[in-house]
Amino acid sequence: MLFRVLASSPVPLGEQIAACVRGAIADGTAAPGERLPPAREVAESLGVNVHTVLRGYQRLRDEGLIELRRGRGAAITAAPGIADRARLTESVRGLIVQARELGLTDQELLSMVHDCLSDAPDTRLRAAGRAVPGPPPAPGN
Repeated sequence: MLFRVLASSPVPLGEQIAACVRGAIADGTAAPGERLPPAREVAESLGVNVHTVLRGYQRLRDEGLIELRRGRGAAITAAPGIADRARLTESVRGLIVQARELGLTDQELLSMVHDCLSDAPDTRLRAAGRAVPGPPPAPGN
């Protein structure tokens, strides 16, 4: 797995490391069950502190993308849909960057997301074959 970080980036190094793994999961170059390189190796190759790498790994664990096991290292979660989850997480992070560039507060962004969620049909119910209330069909259909 290839890790790239930019020391000059405003994005913290740990988050850059997490983004590298997230991207590899999302594009399929890292498969469920695959082990990540030990944090010490990654730290040495990037010239960063091992705790920086561990922060990135812990973020991925908190997102449910990897499992950390003492003495056994880190591995990509074997949960179904993990690549889709990684892509969605990347999309959400992109949304946050856009909101910050527009000067939105966290509360304004959350309010926008909440409003959109309220307007969105519940596709889980539709997928389960249950009726979902929605707008009436257009005349003539």
